[in-house]
Amino acid sequence: MTTASKLHFLEDRWDEAVASKLDAPELLRYRSNLLGSDLRLTNFGGGNTSSKIDEVDPLDGQTKKVLWVKGSGGDLGSIKRSGFATLYLDKVLALAGSYKGVAREDEIVSMYPLCTFGNNPVAASIDTPLHGFLPFPHVDHLHPDWGIALAASANGLQKMEEFNKQFGHKIVWVPWQRPGFELALMLRDAVAAVPGCDGVVLGGHGLFTWGNTQRESYLNTITIIDQIGQFIAQHAVKKSTSFGGAKHSSHDDRQALATKIMPVVRGRVSAKQRVIGSFTDAPDVLAFVNSHSAEKLAHLGTSCPDHFIRTKIRPLFVDWDPKTDPAGIEPLIDQALETYRAEYADYYKAHALPDSPAMRDASPTVVLIPGIGMFSFGKNKTESRITGEFYTNAIHVMEGAGHMDEDKCPPVLPQAGPAAKTEAFTTHQNYVALPPSEAFRIEYWALEEAKIRRQPPEKELSRRIALIVGGASGIGRETALLAAERGAHIVVADLSLEAAQKVADECKAIGGKECAIATVIDIRKRDAIKAALNATIAAFGGVDLLINTAAIFPSSPDGIITDAQWGITLEINVTANYLLTDEASAVFTAQGIPGSVVLTSSANAVVAKRGSEAYDVSKAALSHLVRELAVTYSPLLRVNGISPATVVKGSTMFPRDRVKASLTKYNIAFDESATDDELRNLLAKFYAKRTLTHVPIDPKDCAEAILFVGGPKAPVTTGHLIPVDGGLVEAYLR
Repeated sequence: MTTASKLHFLEDRWDEAVASKLDAPELLRYRSNLLGSDLRLTNFGGGNTSSKIDEVDPLDGQTKKVLWVKGSGGDLGSIKRSGFATLYLDKVLALAGSYKGVAREDEIVSMYPLCTFGNNPVAASIDTPLHGFLPFPHVDHLHPDWGIALAASANGLQKMEEFNKQFGHKIVWVPWQRPGFELALMLRDAVAAVPGCDGVVLGGHGLFTWGNTQRESYLNTITIIDQIGQFIAQHAVKKSTSFGGAKHSSHDDRQALATKIMPVVRGRVSAKQRVIGSFTDAPDVLAFVNSHSAEKLAHLGTSCPDHFIRTKIRPLFVDWDPKTDPAGIEPLIDQALETYRAEYADYYKAHALPDSPAMRDASPTVVLIPGIGMFSFGKNKTESRITGEFYTNAIHVMEGAGHMDEDKCPPVLPQAGPAAKTEAFTTHQNYVALPPSEAFRIEYWALEEAKIRRQPPEKELSRRIALIVGGASGIGRETALLAAERGAHIVVADLSLEAAQKVADECKAIGGKECAIATVIDIRKRDAIKAALNATIAAFGGVDLLINTAAIFPSSPDGIITDAQWGITLEINVTANYLLTDEASAVFTAQGIPGSVVLTSSANAVVAKRGSEAYDVSKAALSHLVRELAVTYSPLLRVNGISPATVVKGSTMFPRDRVKASLTKYNIAFDESATDDELRNLLAKFYAKRTLTHVPIDPKDCAEAILFVGGPKAPVTTGHLIPVDGGLVEAYLR
């Protein structure tokens, strides 16, 4: 393969002007990034690449062959030079002499650190020997949908031979074997047995390709994958349908149904620990969930280990008929989930060994509903999205295998080998799923368990979704930023979408690009509240913490408050809080998992003052509303509030004119040329002198109180208002 003109589906992204300036390790990084940039080649975190590079050994000054290979847990699309493990190749190969057989192959992993070249802290992955024992300078191991479709076909060996003949290749087949040292030796022997071999199909798993140069390896890889795609496409032309044809039609209101159902599904699968959700009704997903074979194929599970780690043993399929009343979906979810968890427990009991890790959460990470689409879940938004992408890959694999379904299933499956015999595998429409015994050996692998334990501890608000109303400024902004630091997923809601988006972007800089969104809201209108809640559900799957910091302080040049101002003050500061909580309660109820609401009252609620009657009365009413709502929505919801003294910093309730008026009222001298912040600081210092601490109230102080009383550290506190007033004696209750 020397020309990209042979490509029909993929494109050659190699830029020689860039590549010519790179040294060998950087070329490996460049090649890896190119391969990882196309999800048709491999998904996030999937696959690995390597190069065998001559390096000068710092110990003896001699030139040594060093294996550079993607480190454990890395992602090809984003990997840097620093993400590769480096090992003495001769030491890796020498491990064959101490290998004690497949039953003890995991012991070899502890030897990889002893093979490390240089002071490199990157952990070598379990795929390291697969690259080391292949006698080629540059190796790519990927999981393209087309490649796995071939690898997961009951007639895959026959079809591979047809492919070789049509496209002039010498690709060889290796039966299913869990990644590790044994598979490395199987690869070595299979390639050695076929002179001129130019690739390997791993049964049920993926594809290995290589080259003598970085450029050649890249081009060979994309060309072979593209040609497999052409091969499968030729077979697809002969098939009039996929997955046995359509059984259902997509529901016309599926997006609205998905928004309504998502909190229900999220709540059910969060029984053990909360998860963040994603939804897709992409055409390929709908074609699958609406098909005759969807339930059967879904129950078989996936084949590729990379898919399985994310999607678990199988997805949950809800057998709903889109022509029936949507009210019937929820009981069907409950029934299907009960069966799923029972089957998962049986799966664990059937395959667990005395030293196996304890059974993990028996809830699914993928939920399929005909007529609607696919819901996917994970510990954060990125993981839930990627889980959905992986199952979409699995759909493509099943479809590709089905397109090549031309003959009866062979008596001995080509995936069968030393690890699992033919009878261990289950097939449907030419698709071969991973045997449950092998799936268990991966899911509960000691090495996977060790990888889980190496992950950093989750943060205080991880897995929680916070809708922060009034989040574009002041207390709301600081609460959003602090929530991002503590691991929450955040929806910044405000009257100004532009201002809300700025804060959401600040949150993303702290918590990651998928941790926050912005939405517009007008808390006086139920429809606007519902729209903001729907945006929250669409982004993350539900809501766990509802926070409102939005309020108004009426003012006028002559100090007279009109009837209209009085009315709107009570509408926004009291009634809107009721409307907001009332609408959100429907989402909390659908989820069925404990939730929390925090509303923002004021010290003014108990301090009578001249000139602020409308504001003070509204906050007094809000303080009691907190207690009323706590009673109304118990035990599912905790409803609390904070009562800050005057917060000047960052507050939209303190425009320049109001600050100047207040300074004048209190006979505080100021310079007309002073900035807004300088004037606010003068006023804040004055207010602070009236407190016991003499410290101005900062929005951050309020944010701390909000997230404490609304978060998991105060699980039995409800109907309570936390003073954040610096010790304002006038606000002491009596």
